Amino acid sequence: MANEIKPIVSTDISAMGVVVGNLMTDLRQIIDEARIHVASTANYELTMMYWHIGERINRDVLGNERADYGKQIVATVSRHLQNIYGHKGFDVKSLYRHMQFATLFPDSQIVSTASRQLSWSHFVELLPLKDELQRDYYFTLASANRWSVRQLRKEIDGMLYERTALSSKPEDVVKQELANVRDNKVVSPDVVFKSPYFLEFTGLKGMYSEKNLEDSLVAHLEQFILELGNGFCFAERQKRMIIDGEDFYLDLLFYHRKLHRLIAIDLKLGRFKAQYKGQMELYLRWLEQNEMEPGEETPLGLLLCTEGSEEQIELLQLDKSGIKVAQYMTELPPRDLLVQQIQKSLEVAKAKWECEGKEDEDE
Repeated sequence: MANEIKPIVSTDISAMGVVVGNLMTDLRQIIDEARIHVASTANYELTMMYWHIGERINRDVLGNERADYGKQIVATVSRHLQNIYGHKGFDVKSLYRHMQFATLFPDSQIVSTASRQLSWSHFVELLPLKDELQRDYYFTLASANRWSVRQLRKEIDGMLYERTALSSKPEDVVKQELANVRDNKVVSPDVVFKSPYFLEFTGLKGMYSEKNLEDSLVAHLEQFILELGNGFCFAERQKRMIIDGEDFYLDLLFYHRKLHRLIAIDLKLGRFKAQYKGQMELYLRWLEQNEMEPGEETPLGLLLCTEGSEEQIELLQLDKSGIKVAQYMTELPPRDLLVQQIQKSLEVAKAKWECEGKEDEDE
């Protein structure tokens, strides 16, 4: 018969499956990308709306010296806005937050650019931070690394800024480093490395060996990399180096994408000892000669110890050798005690910087 329907053979079904599969892949990509774009655009507009609302109210309220006048203005405006647009984002508490937002982030162009990476929820996490440099640090790194709100909250709670070498340096140095990250996408080791590192995820308590620590870090590699920070890529463990016919082994070898360097990590139990410098220098020079690729910077070393030896570290001038020393903790003390310890270390480091600055001025 002329109009007889031909049966679909298995080869046709197979070919159709491939076509449908490819079509669905492309369609899902189109839809997902559009949804992301819509969400991103909506977030951008929402964030900028809140900034403009805060900035406009500030012009009237902050220009008047009477505090009660400002409260009355905000309360009245809030009531009118809620009657028109509903409660969300326009209650008194929210309006004060918008005003704080515009005050702490006065440059609309910077806010506009950052809002393409950061959501309003990111800014809500940043607003309670009292110190301007601390706030700028988290703002810059969250934008540059596209941190989620959860990641930003984790880094703030974990006192990431206070644990970096950057936090102990003079204000102008910190601002310059952050400007380099923000404007030139250039990251320095002082922004990358920190101390102490929190390694409680290893589950190690009491007595353990360097091998136990290394095994546990490799077993929990994802968590270890998260603690190290953005940009670290695992390369190798127990890196073998043959020097003068003798075998040497580096505990862990990483590569940092933004520093464009190999990072040699050696794990130590107990306090830092002066002889660790020579050992790490040997590793770094070998890596430079045998592993460094064209266009890369010279390798850096990180010595992880349970305790530092500040005077030895200072006398050895480890920074000039490309070596960092950091403390690690496999058991975290109570938060209050931890905060005290970090703040004390910060005060000591800042005092040292101020002393060196005065000596330079006297010369």
